[in-house]
Amino acid sequence: MRKSFRVKKEKEFQKVFHNGVSKANRQFVIYVIDKKGQPHFRVGLSVGKKIGNAVVRNAVKRKIRQALTELKADLVQDVDFIVIARKPVAEMSAAEVKKSLTHVLKLSNLLTNK
Repeated sequence: MRKSFRVKKEKEFQKVFHNGVSKANRQFVIYVIDKKGQPHFRVGLSVGKKIGNAVVRNAVKRKIRQALTELKADLVQDVDFIVIARKPVAEMSAAEVKKSLTHVLKLSNLLTNK
């Protein structure tokens, strides 16, 4: 996923975190804020140290990015959102991460075609 699709600055990340609407399941929490006129969505990832060591956290981030890349065409485009991983994600396969992430994206009304 290209860097233009990421919420990179701490100030922007905190704005979404504090002002966004949240939805959650057992594996993920998503905070969403509308950004009308934005050409495409932007996403921030948070995988805390409780998930595991750096190797585990990086693997989780890769799985989340891969799932979002596969779902990119079906995502609402004029939003910023943050995906926060919870502890059970560390034990999940890439397919399970995608399924769980799809579930919470549906709860957040971020998927258009599914």
